[in-house]
Amino acid sequence: MADTSIEWTDKVWNPVRGCIKVSPGCKNCYAETFAERFRGVKGHPYEQGFDLRLVLEKLNEPLRWKKPRRVFVNSMSDLFQDGVPDEYIGRCFDVMAQARRHTFQVLTKRPGRMRALVPTFAARHTAIDGSGWPLPNVWLGVSVENQHFADERIPLLLQTPAAVRFISAEPLLGPIDLERGGFALHRPTRSPRGKYWPGLDWVIVGGESGPGARRFDLEWGRSLVEQCRECGVPCFIKQLGSRPDGWWTNALGPRLNSHGLTDKKGGDPNEWPEDLRVREFPANGGHA
Repeated sequence: MADTSIEWTDKVWNPVRGCIKVSPGCKNCYAETFAERFRGVKGHPYEQGFDLRLVLEKLNEPLRWKKPRRVFVNSMSDLFQDGVPDEYIGRCFDVMAQARRHTFQVLTKRPGRMRALVPTFAARHTAIDGSGWPLPNVWLGVSVENQHFADERIPLLLQTPAAVRFISAEPLLGPIDLERGGFALHRPTRSPRGKYWPGLDWVIVGGESGPGARRFDLEWGRSLVEQCRECGVPCFIKQLGSRPDGWWTNALGPRLNSHGLTDKKGGDPNEWPEDLRVREFPANGGHA
């Protein structure tokens, strides 16, 4: 069933290809590196390299998948980048609404546009089929590589209606305190009027891998694991990256940094410190 090595999903769906860098987390973009290898290769899906392209032939692909899957939307792009028309983004959400057997994981670095557009999709679906919003099978998330972008992007995510809201702190380039930005990492509690206060439902953490990978301090990861544990929020450590830095003890004994790792992406939990072997998922659903 799986066709991707991304540990927190089952399948990728790329109705858009190509993207533009917007922040330091984009510097060593794996998607760009992969796509540009095939620029000019006639007939290859990435013949145009990492140039933005709407892939119409992929649009209805999830409707043909019979078994329920977790689906990462646009692993090779960002659905909410400026070059993607509003109407096309709406068509992608139409497919997600029709394919209720799947769980769609939408991740963006453009939460302002997501916040602006999602309510319009909600109104349209309510008018068409009365399904309302949020769609229970659509999770919305933002990438946050350091405190600055956590403070900037997470509040916009929390203002966007979604069944599940999550962050991907990968590549994590610095410590993140999820209380400092004025948004608490907590399970929602009901207000006196019966409405949910917003919170985060899931946190993904990972170090950078590949050529030019930047340092991943294990204490940054430990801090996020502890913040999640204190608040009862599922946490998923995806990888330590190519340059994990810090003391840990595993089967090989006490050691410092990545010397001796056999997995060059730091993706084998058996090689990690025991306290970082955390791979949890949110329950389906969440709060509006």
